[in-house]
Amino acid sequence: MVEICQNELPILPWADPKTARLPGLNPVAPGDWLRVDDAYNAQMAHRLSLMREHRQIVHKLSDGARAAAEELLENVLTELSDKEGFAVRADAVRCPDGRLVPLDWSQPLLTAGALVQEDFVIMLKQGDEHVMTGAILCFPASWSLEQKFLKPLVKIHIPVDAYTPDIARRVQRLFDGIQVARPMWRANYLFYNDPELFQPRREEERRSYDAGGPKWLRVERQTMKRLAKTDAVIFSIHTYVLAQQRLDALGINLPERD
Repeated sequence: MVEICQNELPILPWADPKTARLPGLNPVAPGDWLRVDDAYNAQMAHRLSLMREHRQIVHKLSDGARAAAEELLENVLTELSDKEGFAVRADAVRCPDGRLVPLDWSQPLLTAGALVQEDFVIMLKQGDEHVMTGAILCFPASWSLEQKFLKPLVKIHIPVDAYTPDIARRVQRLFDGIQVARPMWRANYLFYNDPELFQPRREEERRSYDAGGPKWLRVERQTMKRLAKTDAVIFSIHTYVLAQQRLDALGINLPERD
């Protein structure tokens, strides 16, 4: 178990009316698609380790999504060129932790995953639904990339209890409505008894939680961004983890949840 926690929590999904009600979408401010926080160095070290040791678990890319993955990397580089701490060159990127990351266009998802804290999921429209056709997913919150790969939205969200057929239809409409240059974001939260970021689980392996045990709060800032050339929707996830003690010190009141 690796403990990597932020010192601050900039999003309180349960306390803000804009995020408390599903699906809780809000516009992303210019330059705020990707975030860098005080856990950057530690999270990136963990991501690199996972990509080396568990590459088949954290990385999937279908042949049909390669162009979208390359366009995603182009968008990441454009965003980072204006972000403090990054120096984007033609062949590499200098990162805030001092690493020089070569731009390997033969592995666009792995390259993007080595630059930023976000995980990325590529959703391409096939028929009436968006399908997961690629991902770099180092920090899954109790789901399995292997099990969800090449599945549509409805099957991706099985067995989320709150994901009713009505919510499923609304989410599909929202994916259809995401516009180029107008990304949207939402947030969710879960309680865990350990802080490990890498928590893959299959649908039949339901997460256990002891409300009386040690408590960490895990918050995901999720964004949806449509790419201009390939029309793919990129679902990105920035993960925050804070221990109960730190939340108490910050004076953050948590909702009641098992």
